[in-house]
This record gives sequence, structure tokens and C-alpha cells, in this order.
Amino acid sequence: MEMLRLSSKSNPKASAGAIANSIRQYGEAQLQVIGPRAVNQAVKAIAIARGYMAPSGVDLYFMPAFHTVLVEEEERTAICFEIRPRYPLQRLITSSPL
Repeated sequence: MEMLRLSSKSNPKASAGAIANSIRQYGEAQLQVIGPRAVNQAVKAIAIARGYMAPSGVDLYFMPAFHTVLVEEEERTAICFEIRPRYPLQRLITSSPL
């Protein structure tokens, strides 16, 4: 699974689509942001992704954590969001009539 990096200029709807796709494919998503405006865009994207997943019965939650990252050989503090479904994903099983 790839860490999604958002900036202050990230489009929340496009980011929400990437979150939803990661949840569907891997069962979780991870975002990394640096700065207050990027945090704002990430939280908006998570809220939109919850709306994208809700019709299929999936409720998302996230856990924030601080991480130290190197940006141009300088240590910076990033906030990482781990986003997961509240309950295990149910795979739709379709059976053909006998």
C-alpha cells in the first residue's frame, strides 16, 4: 500500500477518491501531511471519502500520529492519518442459480 501525500493545494474530492480506492483494495489507507492547511485538506478528504463509502455500508474512522520525515535534508514533523473501516469489509458474494 502506498502512502498518500497531501498538500495544502490537494483537491479534497480527488484525494477522497484515492482514499476510497485504497480502502477497497487494501482495507486501509494512509495519508501524510505537513502543515495546517494540508491537515485541513486531509480532514476534508476523509469526510468526503466517508460519504463515498457509506452507500456500501462502510463507515470509516482515522487515527492521527506524528512522524518525523526528511524534506530536502531537513527534519520536519508530519501528521500521518491511518484510515480504516469501522467493521471488517464484507465481500459481496454472488451465487449463480442452480
